[in-house]
Amino acid sequence: MPLVHIDLIEGRSEEQLAVLADTVYRVERDVFAAPEDDRYIIITEHKPGRMILGSTGLGYQRSPEAMVIQFTEQGRDREQKEALYRTLAERLHDAIGLRAEDLIVSVVANKSEDWSFGLGHAQSLTGELG
Repeated sequence: MPLVHIDLIEGRSEEQLAVLADTVYRVERDVFAAPEDDRYIIITEHKPGRMILGSTGLGYQRSPEAMVIQFTEQGRDREQKEALYRTLAERLHDAIGLRAEDLIVSVVANKSEDWSFGLGHAQSLTGELG
């Protein structure tokens, strides 16, 4: 049940944002084996100057197109995470022309008990979710 947050500078069209979300979802399904209709993607647009993205000493020159994508997930191993980083970079380049050095990805792990999908229930713990 990945929850995806995408942060980027405002200025993309609705169509571009839809392609971005669709591409991320397809990668999520292909690499993380997310179930169908398990689509939780939040896109937050920021004014120019509100995202400061360094290069962590790697020498990358970020463009105004740079974005941060954070996945909150459960149970993925190192190989899946590395495949996620690589596949996102490839597919976002193909889909929206995003340069690989403009993509920052973070994966945050949590547990079943850390989720409620509504009604104040922990569906993964109560048996409402299989």
